[in-house]
Amino acid sequence: MDYILRATAGEGSVRAFIANTRETVQQAFLYHQTSPVMSAALGRALTAVSMMGSMLKSDTDLITIKINGNGEGKGLVVTGDSKARVKGYVFNPVVDIPLKPNGKLDVQNALGEGTLTVIKDLGLKEPYVGQIPLISGEIAEDLTYYFAKSEQTPSAVSLGVLVDRDYSIKQAGGFIIQVMPDANEDIINALENKLATMKPFTTLLEEGNSIEDILNMLLGEFNVNILDKIPVEYYCNCSRERVEKALISLGEKEIQDIIKEDKGANLHCHFCNKDYVFNEEDLKKLL
Repeated sequence: MDYILRATAGEGSVRAFIANTRETVQQAFLYHQTSPVMSAALGRALTAVSMMGSMLKSDTDLITIKINGNGEGKGLVVTGDSKARVKGYVFNPVVDIPLKPNGKLDVQNALGEGTLTVIKDLGLKEPYVGQIPLISGEIAEDLTYYFAKSEQTPSAVSLGVLVDRDYSIKQAGGFIIQVMPDANEDIINALENKLATMKPFTTLLEEGNSIEDILNMLLGEFNVNILDKIPVEYYCNCSRERVEKALISLGEKEIQDIIKEDKGANLHCHFCNKDYVFNEEDLKKLL
């Protein structure tokens, strides 16, 4: 089962979120049949949004990350809620570009240059929107920059997806560690040294470490206090009923036009690739 640990350390001066998301990212791969580099891009974003979702306060709060780039992958959209339920899609699921010189998937070139937008719907009149230029396209570095620039929170973000030879997801997960304003320099320096020398997240998972083990490697010496274990899942809440409501909201004239011109409607959910077909009779019922 996929889950996030929410923890504090250093007498509450550091907060940490660490996630194992292999099954969630595998589900996204099954829905979208992404090529390895796009599985990595989508998987990293799903992992980040699951942790950022678990930072939200209210049950109805939502968070969305949108990346628009000029690379072949064009970008992606991932959205999640406060229960760490996530869903997402990439604009171009099949991108085949060479690996980086170090043998890693080249997410940076697949996405290209562009912007990362974070939208938080907190039930207020207007959603909160923060936007930054993509500084690396690797997603973790971009979110580190986003937290510093838009939320004024010094953060370390690590996100990883390991794709197997048959394109399925072998490992996926990551962490977000945030330093509170009252953190002392010793903790900050020790943490920076740890992060600089640590193996990649998916390597640690491949070696058989649990996320509890990795959390200990990172923050063990600063009295880690695990507050919560939150399940993560890929969850699409589309249904025929919701699609009907969306059609009804178009209004009478619009539905009559669809009946007259198209004799029916076919609506597609980008998040789970389900199609909802409405024939002429169905639309007349909605009228």
